[in-house]
Amino acid sequence: MTRSGRLRKVVSLAIVLFVCGAVSADVRLPSVIGDNMVLQQGMEVTIWGWADPCEHIVIKFGYSSVAWSAVADSKGQWQTKIGPLKAGGPYEMSIEGNNKITLKNILVGEVWVCSGQSNMEWPVRQSVNGEQEVSEANYPQIRLFTVGKRVTYTPLNHCRGKWEECNPRTAAGFSAAGYFFGRELYKKLNVPVGLIHSSWGGTPAEAWMSRECLESDAEFGPILQRYDKVVANFPQLMRDYEVKMKRAAEEAAKLKAEGKPVPRRPDIERPVGPGNQNSPTGLYNAMVCPLVSYGIRGVIWYQGESNAERAWQYRKLFPALIKCWRNAWGEGDFPFLFVQLANWRKVKLEPSNSDWAELREAQLMTLSVPNTGMAVAIDIGEAESIHPTNKQEVGKRLALWALAKTYGKDVVYSGPLYQFMEVQDNKAILHFDHTGGGLVAKGGEPLKGFAVAGEDKKFFRADAKIEGDTVVVSCDKVTEPVAVRYAWADNPVCNLYNKEGEGLPASPFRTDDWPGVTRKKK
Repeated sequence: MTRSGRLRKVVSLAIVLFVCGAVSADVRLPSVIGDNMVLQQGMEVTIWGWADPCEHIVIKFGYSSVAWSAVADSKGQWQTKIGPLKAGGPYEMSIEGNNKITLKNILVGEVWVCSGQSNMEWPVRQSVNGEQEVSEANYPQIRLFTVGKRVTYTPLNHCRGKWEECNPRTAAGFSAAGYFFGRELYKKLNVPVGLIHSSWGGTPAEAWMSRECLESDAEFGPILQRYDKVVANFPQLMRDYEVKMKRAAEEAAKLKAEGKPVPRRPDIERPVGPGNQNSPTGLYNAMVCPLVSYGIRGVIWYQGESNAERAWQYRKLFPALIKCWRNAWGEGDFPFLFVQLANWRKVKLEPSNSDWAELREAQLMTLSVPNTGMAVAIDIGEAESIHPTNKQEVGKRLALWALAKTYGKDVVYSGPLYQFMEVQDNKAILHFDHTGGGLVAKGGEPLKGFAVAGEDKKFFRADAKIEGDTVVVSCDKVTEPVAVRYAWADNPVCNLYNKEGEGLPASPFRTDDWPGVTRKKK
């Protein structure tokens, strides 16, 4: 080698050392990659973490003779894909750079994310027969990961949480809907199941979406405008709050010194600021972004209660959320299964408007998005509680969609779904898909829950009867029917099912598109 060549080599080495740094750092991993995890079978899965810039990382896994490698970038971030992997385990994985990490008790199987608001967060111990369900939750081939609650306004790449084997201790506080869904898959597929639970009660859909997604449609503009106004005004509101609290404290001290009764708590409301869990993007950044590199089969979702007042907007908002998540994961149109809102509130015997009915309609319309599925829960709610405890049926109905549409099992997975209406001899004839061996009035005739209207848009309770795979609806007060609604109420009395197996309920629907009570609410 010439002198100039040696000089160039020395200079190049110096540049590398300058860029990468001379101090070694330990390899680190996100919490979602750890002992007891389940890796998704049948696809290449991403393993990632942090190390010293330019550090060389070698990954070895279980039965495979292949070693995968990665090099950390200038910020110390690295990632690589391994696999595809076959279902089984337990296995070990070694990740070696300047240090070596050995992960143990790893399984390969089916991985699902479970997300939403309080009905997804609702724990196993508070479900129907919760004590028994917890005591019987011994499934070491099912693994559970709960994402710690956090709100941020920049995307994170790490979250709190750890993978644990499913047993009475770990299952008790885990998502009941998620657990019963995963248990059903495990029993039917006989492969390991990993469940990643990321939910927060009372939160709207926009909290689980990226800023870019919310900016993509003018329909969502008011959401961001409200939030930006809150952020702008929050410092002054906090100053005003602190002044009021100081005055209240001084007044309390004065009353105490005078021997007079002191109020227990000042009636001063703390301003809702940008750290609130209901704010747009906050939960997406903190509780979804840390997961998006992790290989999954799909998502189950139970949410919508907090968007019911803006149900018309949810027609766009919910499909946009699904698109947002799919784009983030980069795995294509993975299965996205969701629960239609259950019945709730006082039963009304006469037809009326309902924001919950409109939210259910928005969810039903979302079935037009490819590779989605909807578990109808119109028969398992509770009038006095927004949190129905029969999460076993919720999990089962979600699992039916997965078993049929994702795993190719020959099962009836949906109750009747309205297709179209025709009018003959002053009667409305309704046609359905997913009749599953035929339509039936559960509990016996007559059919309940139907209402009909004419051109005046006034709805009356209607008579309905099953004829083959159709329902014929009529009403003496409506001689020329124009529109029919079924189960269109907060808590409807309804009983249309299909026959197959235990029978699945029909989704609430309407044949009209007349403006509802949420049309103008943004």
